[in-house]
Amino acid sequence: MTMEGNAIIKAFTYGHKTGLLTLSEDAGLEVDALGGAPGVFSARYCQGTDQDRYLKLLKEMKNISGQDRTAQFKAVVAIYDPQSGKIRTCQGIYRGKIITEPRGQNGFGYDPIFLNEKMNKTNAEMTVEEKNSVSHRGQAWRQAMEILKNEF
Repeated sequence: MTMEGNAIIKAFTYGHKTGLLTLSEDAGLEVDALGGAPGVFSARYCQGTDQDRYLKLLKEMKNISGQDRTAQFKAVVAIYDPQSGKIRTCQGIYRGKIITEPRGQNGFGYDPIFLNEKMNKTNAEMTVEEKNSVSHRGQAWRQAMEILKNEF
């Protein structure tokens, strides 16, 4: 199971049901020191709230030092045209670090513990505009728009 595979399955399923050009997305957090976990299971890393999930992650990383706390958010967008059978994917990757204590009130998911080192802010401390300018989803959707313009 991969994010790309999940995005393709969703686009293919809904495209076949509707007969319309379909776009779908899958995204998650990949922590290097945890072998890419939680990855495709980011939203289901544990039962409960977003806070429960990021607290579980922080607990699992308690013995991992600062330089080894690298991670990335990854988003994959799939575009499927049921008329031609054509399917394309694109992805966005947003690198950062997992901090030891949550910071900020904005966003959702793992945003309070994901640090953008250049801005020295967690995603939860950023404005919507700041986050959209650097995020994995923003990157992937901008690529998807180019593919739609050029190929569909």
